[in-house]
Order: sequence, then structure tokens, then C-alpha cells
Amino acid sequence: MDGSLLNILPLLLIVPLFYFMIMRPQQKRAKEHQAMIANVKRGDMIELSSGLIGKVVRVEDKEVGVEIAQGVTVKVVKAMIGVVRTKGEPAPANDAKS
Repeated sequence: MDGSLLNILPLLLIVPLFYFMIMRPQQKRAKEHQAMIANVKRGDMIELSSGLIGKVVRVEDKEVGVEIAQGVTVKVVKAMIGVVRTKGEPAPANDAKS
């Protein structure tokens, strides 16, 4: 009886460990992403999961209009937004201008 319990005990310990190490952080990130997407507003600078950066010009229920160049607007599914950069946050420069 005691031998079978000792054989099952490691398996019973792995389940909560798996939940706290993998599932819970993933759920937390998903909730944060949903909240970020829900707070997208006109004028925000966004970065899409594909790496494209643009300015939000229109917000709908499931899509946003993003201006990627002057006069060029594309429709994007909200779930594809990776990062929201607000109006006050400058985009980092990667070139050294003197």
C-alpha cells in the first residue's frame, strides 16, 4: 500500500507545479494583453506582432485602422497588436545622427 502511494506522489506534485510555473503566468499575460487591446484609442502608436509600426486612426469593435505611412491606412485585427505606445512615449531611435 505504501509503495504505490510513493509511486503516485511525484505525479501528484507535478500537476500543481506545472500549473504555477506554466499555466498561471500564461493566463496572466493573456489578461494583460486583452486589457491593453481594450484600451487602444485613436492617436496611439502601435507595433503589430509582425513588426509593423503605425498610428491608430480609427477604432472599431474587433479591428483598428492604422496609418502606416502618410495617406496609407490599413485595417488590422486588434488581436495582432503586440505593443501600444502612447502619444507621449517617443519611439526609440536606432541611428546616430550628428
